[in-house]
Amino acid sequence: MRQSTGMSVLQVVSHEECCSLRPGSRFIAACTFAAVITLLAPAAVNAQVPCCLDEDEFAEYIDESIEEEVSENVEEEVVDNVEEELEVAVDQAVGETIEDSIEDSIEETIDDSVEKSVEETVADSVEESVEESVETSVEESVAGAVEAAVETTVEESVAGAVEDSVETTVEESVAGAVEDSVETTVEESVAGAVEDSVETTVEQNVASAVEKSVEETVEQSVTASVESEVEVGIAAAIEERLESEIATVLEDLESQLEIDEARIKTQQWLVMAEPEVFDELAVKGYLFDRVTDLPGMGLLLAEVEAPSSFEIYDVREGVIDVVGRGRAEVDLNHIYTAGAPVHHTVEGASPRNVLHFPAGMDDLALRLGMIDSLVDTAHPALQKANIHSRAFATEGAVLPAFHGTAIASIFAGRDTDYVGLAPSAELYAAAVFEQDAARGEIASTVSLVRALDWLISSGVDVVNISLAGPPNRLLEKALSRAAGRGVLILAAAGNGGPMAKPMYPAAYSSVMAVTAVDSHGRVFRLANRGDYVDLAAPGVGLLHARSGGGYATSSGTSFAVPFVATAAARLRLLTPYEDVREALLSSVQDEGVPGRDDVYGYGVLRVNG
Repeated sequence: MRQSTGMSVLQVVSHEECCSLRPGSRFIAACTFAAVITLLAPAAVNAQVPCCLDEDEFAEYIDESIEEEVSENVEEEVVDNVEEELEVAVDQAVGETIEDSIEDSIEETIDDSVEKSVEETVADSVEESVEESVETSVEESVAGAVEAAVETTVEESVAGAVEDSVETTVEESVAGAVEDSVETTVEESVAGAVEDSVETTVEQNVASAVEKSVEETVEQSVTASVESEVEVGIAAAIEERLESEIATVLEDLESQLEIDEARIKTQQWLVMAEPEVFDELAVKGYLFDRVTDLPGMGLLLAEVEAPSSFEIYDVREGVIDVVGRGRAEVDLNHIYTAGAPVHHTVEGASPRNVLHFPAGMDDLALRLGMIDSLVDTAHPALQKANIHSRAFATEGAVLPAFHGTAIASIFAGRDTDYVGLAPSAELYAAAVFEQDAARGEIASTVSLVRALDWLISSGVDVVNISLAGPPNRLLEKALSRAAGRGVLILAAAGNGGPMAKPMYPAAYSSVMAVTAVDSHGRVFRLANRGDYVDLAAPGVGLLHARSGGGYATSSGTSFAVPFVATAAARLRLLTPYEDVREALLSSVQDEGVPGRDDVYGYGVLRVNG
C-alpha cells in the first residue's frame, strides 16, 4: 500500500515535474489547470494523493481532484453570491409583487364588492385573487431572478477557469438545486407568510375601503331618501297641523260669535272623554259637578259650573295640557232649535201620497230612532204605533210635543184616514226639547248627546234629527261614534233661507243633510243651501198629526227627513250588507244644475222596488 503524504496537488506536482513531462500529454494540461486552480482557490485543498501512479492514473486522479475542488469552491462562491443576490432580488420582487398584487386586488375587489355583495366579494376575491396573483408572481419573479442571478454569477466566476462541461454541470446542478430549493422554500414560506399577511392586510384594507365606500354610499342614499321622506312627512304634518289649527281657530271664532244668551247655557262648560281620561284629570285636581255615563259610545260626559269670567279656550287648553290633544272634547253647552216650520190652513197631502214606496211597507218592522220633542202617544194616529219614548230635557222643565208628534206620525201613524210610511216600525223617540220663556222650544248639547247614546244602545239602524244650531265639539264626537257603530244619521238642512250659513248637526260629514221639495220638485223657499246638502225629499205642505188631537199641515226641511230615514231603514233591513248611504245617493233623480249642487245636493229621493 502507498502511504498518503497529505500534500496538496501543488506539492505533488512540482514545477520541475510538470516541465519534465512530455509535451502534449494530458498530464501537462492537468498540471497547468491545477496551477490555475491553486491560484484561484482561497484555501489549500487537502487530498490524499497516492504515490507512484502512472501517467493515466495520475491524470485521472488529477481530474477527479480538480472537479471536486472546483465543485466545492464554485458551490460555496455561487451559493454565497446567489444567496446574497437572491435575497435582494427576492426582496425586490416580493415587495413589488406584493404591492402590485395588493393594489390590483384591492382595486378589483373594491369595484366588485361595491357592485356585488360585500361578504361574498371579500371572501372570494381575497382567497382567489391573492393566492393566484402572489403564487404566479412569486414563481415567475423568483425563477427569473434566480436563473438570471445564477447564470450571471456562475459565468463570471467560472468563465475562463472551468471547462464548458464543468460550467454546464455546475449551472444545471446549482440552478436546478437552488431553483427547486429556493422556489420550494420561498413558495412555502413566502406564500404562507405573504398569503397570511396579504390576506389580513387586504381583508382589512378591503373591509375598510368597502365599509367606507358602502357607508358613504348608504349614507348618501339614506340621507337623500330620509331627507325626501322627512320633507314629505314634515310638509304633511305641517299641513295637517295648520289645517287643524286653522279649523280650531275658526271653530273658536264661530263659538265666540255664537256665545250669547240665545245660543248657550251660560256659566257652564262640558268635557267628554273615555273614563281613563277623567281619572287623569282627577289626579290633577279637576272636579266635575255632574258626570253621565254614555255606554253606547263608551264615553263619559261631565258638566261643570263655571264662573262668569271664564274663557272656554283657556279651559280647553288646560285640559289638553293634562291629557293630550285629541283625547278629550271640551266645549260649551250650546242651544239648538227645531226651526220655525211654516203652517198652512189648507189641508196638505198625506206622506204616502207624496212619495211612492214599494208594497209591503205595512209589515216591515223597521228600527227607527228620532231626536225631537215629546211625542203625544195618546193621539189616535199613534195609539197603535210601537213607540218607545224617553225624555232627556232638564228635569222639571215643560216639554213641548208639537214637532215630535208630527214627525212620529209621518213615520208610524195609523188611523182610519191616515197612514204613515212604516206603520209597523219600532220607533225610539228621544225627547230633548224644553220650553223656554225667552227662546221658545230649545235643546241643549247635553240632552242631544245623552239622547244619541240611548238610541245607539237601543240598536236602531237610523236616527232622524229635526233640529239645527251651532257647531259643537262634543256633538260632533258623539255623531262620529254613532256612525262608527253603523248607525246612519240624517238631519234637516235648516230653514234659515238661501243665504243662511250651514247649520249643525246637518253640516257634519258623518251626517246626511236633507232639504225639502214640494210635489212638483221645487225646493222649499226657506231651505238652507250649501255644499253640505246631500239630497232632497218631500217636505212642503205635508199633513201630520197634531199633539192634543187632529191634524195639521206644515212645511220645512225637518218634515223631509223621515222620508229618507224610512228609505234607509228599509235598505238596512232588506240588504244589511249594502252601503246604505251610497244606495240612497245612487237612486236619486237629478234636479236643478246637472250633478251635485247646493240646492238639491245629489238630487231628489226615489225609492226603488
